[in-house]
Amino acid sequence: MNEQEVQSLIQKAMDEHNGVVKKEELTKLGIDYRRVNQLVKDGKLARIKNGYYTDRVDGFSEEALVAALFPDAKLCMESALYAYGYIKEKPFGWTLAVDKNTSKSRFKMDYPKIIPFYTEPEALEIGAATIEISGSTFGIYDKERMICDCLKYESKMNRDDFKAAIQSYIADPDKDISVLMDYARARKVVKKVQSLIGVWL
Repeated sequence: MNEQEVQSLIQKAMDEHNGVVKKEELTKLGIDYRRVNQLVKDGKLARIKNGYYTDRVDGFSEEALVAALFPDAKLCMESALYAYGYIKEKPFGWTLAVDKNTSKSRFKMDYPKIIPFYTEPEALEIGAATIEISGSTFGIYDKERMICDCLKYESKMNRDDFKAAIQSYIADPDKDISVLMDYARARKVVKKVQSLIGVWL
């Protein structure tokens, strides 16, 4: 394969995978690790983390990188609260709900900081939605599921963020209490919903 063919294959693969391609994908295209290393040396590819490459080094925002690396994840907890405007300060890391069977090594990266919440596969889809942030599409939980998770994992949350989450939900004109109760039963937080939210309704 000549240089032009290699570049064309890489370009196509990048377009199909939101600008981030795994080493295995490149190998499948017939581009071996020596060629990949050479492309990295030449500045035509950049290694984001072990086994993941991009050709858009300068054109990647943090949001685009997370969306490309974790298309199967859902924004949850603080990241979802921030995306919905329930908390004002951007969280230190990205809180992502992921299938508990997924490889733990995927989340070992210095930047951006990823905080995975390992979830049963069947629970992963409860309240699944999508949201666009800075031009990138993310999986996210709807507000009702997000609040149930905040109640479930209250002990892992910053106290002020937790209070802001509950108050923002209570004040949200788009909330759906019947859906909240359905999720509360599924997530086993019915009593918490009744005591912390029910009194305000």
